[in-house]
Amino acid sequence: MKPEVIKLIAAIIIALVIGIGIGYAAGMGAAITVTTTVTITTPVTTPSPSPVKPPVTLIVVGPWAGAEMEAFMEALKAFEKEYPNIKVEYRIYRAEDLASIAPPQFEAGMAPGDVIFTAWGWWVKKMGEQGHLYDLSGQVNTEEYVKGIFDPVTSEDKIYGLPFTAWAKPGFWYRKSFFQKYGLKPPESWDEFLSLLDKLKDILGGPPIVTGNGVGWPISDVTEHFIITFGGPELQLKLINGEVMFTDPEARKVFEDYLVPLIKNGYFSEPIEWTRALELWWRGDYAIYFMGTWITGMVEDPEDISSFPLPGCKGVVMGTDYIIVPKYTKHPEEALLLAKWLATEGQRVHAGTKAGKFATWLKVGIEDHWAPMQSVFMKLKEMVPMPDLDDTVGGDWQKLFWDQLKLLWVEPDKLDEVLNTLAENFPKE
Repeated sequence: MKPEVIKLIAAIIIALVIGIGIGYAAGMGAAITVTTTVTITTPVTTPSPSPVKPPVTLIVVGPWAGAEMEAFMEALKAFEKEYPNIKVEYRIYRAEDLASIAPPQFEAGMAPGDVIFTAWGWWVKKMGEQGHLYDLSGQVNTEEYVKGIFDPVTSEDKIYGLPFTAWAKPGFWYRKSFFQKYGLKPPESWDEFLSLLDKLKDILGGPPIVTGNGVGWPISDVTEHFIITFGGPELQLKLINGEVMFTDPEARKVFEDYLVPLIKNGYFSEPIEWTRALELWWRGDYAIYFMGTWITGMVEDPEDISSFPLPGCKGVVMGTDYIIVPKYTKHPEEALLLAKWLATEGQRVHAGTKAGKFATWLKVGIEDHWAPMQSVFMKLKEMVPMPDLDDTVGGDWQKLFWDQLKLLWVEPDKLDEVLNTLAENFPKE
C-alpha cells in the first residue's frame, strides 16, 4: 500500500477516535449538567385543621311559663346569638318542686339542670353550704348591683347565687278604663279605701277584690302588704327574724283591726287560682287585684292598668330570681359563662321585654326597660325595699304560712288558731 494511503487511513482513524472522545465527553457533560440542575421536591404535608368543637347544650331550669316564659326566652335567644356554639334548652320547675326534686339528685351527684333559677334565697344558701353549688363570688362585681341583693345567698365569703331581674309587689292593680267609667280614683286614706270598696261592691254586686291563689303565695303577698302598711317596715323585719311572734299584740293588731274585717265584710273573693283570677279581673268580674309587677306583661293592654298601695304604706316587697350553677354540670365552663351573662347583659335584654321586671344590675338604665315598666319603676324608687317574709324564712314554715292564710280567708273567725299555729311552728334558729 502506498505511503500516502496509509497516512490518510491513520488520519481518519485518529479523527474518529477524537470525535468519539469528544462526543462521549459532551454526553457526559450534558448528563452532569442535567443531574446537577434537577430540584428534588419534598412533599409538603398540610396540617389537618383542629377538629371543630361540637356545640354544647345547656339545660336551664326556671319557674316561668306562658307569657313569662316567652319573655325569658328572648334573653336565652340573645345569648345563643352571641355564643353560637352553646345551645340552651329550657325546662320549667316551680320553686317548691325544685326544692323537693333537686336535693336527692345533688346527693347522687346529679342535677336537674346546668343553670337553675329560684326565688328562694334561703334554699340557695342552704344548698351552697352543703357543697352542691359553685361559688360565684368571682363572676361579677357586687358593687354594680342593687344594695343588699346578694345578702340572702351569701355565706361567709362565698356567694352561691347571682341576681337576675327583679319584681315588686306594689299594691292593688286596677284598670284605668274601669275607674274612669265609674268616676273612681285611688284612695289616699284608709277611710277612702273603705269607701272605694263599698262603691265597688255595689257596682259589681259582689266582692271587689279578687283573691289570687296557687300554692298560697298570692294570699301571703297581700297579707305582707298589710303588715308593712300598718306595722311598718320594721314589723316585717322583726317577724322575719323571729323577734316578734304573730301572736304578739303589734302583729295581731294588723290582722284583727284591718285584714280580718275586710274578709268578713265580703270585700275579698274566695281563693281562685291566680292566673284564672287575672282573667276574671281583666274582664270586669272584679275591680282590684293585689299582684306583682309581672302582671304588666300578662294583660292585653298594659297601658290600661295602674296600681296603688294601701294609704300610708312606706315599704314594698321586692325580690329577684337567683341564678345558681350545680357542681354536677358536665359543662362548668359554659354554665358559668351563661350564669354571668344572664346576671349582666341578660338583664338588659330581659328588662326590655314584657316580663314586667326591672334590672338589679345598675348598668341597665331606665331607658332600657319596657315602656310600661318605666313609670312603675319610678314609683318604686320612692318606697323602702323589703324582703319577702315567707321566701326569706322558707322551709316547712313557708308552706304552713300559705296553708294557714288560706284557712283564714275562708274561716276568718279562726284568727287565734291561725296565729298560734304560725307562732308555735316558727323556726327556732
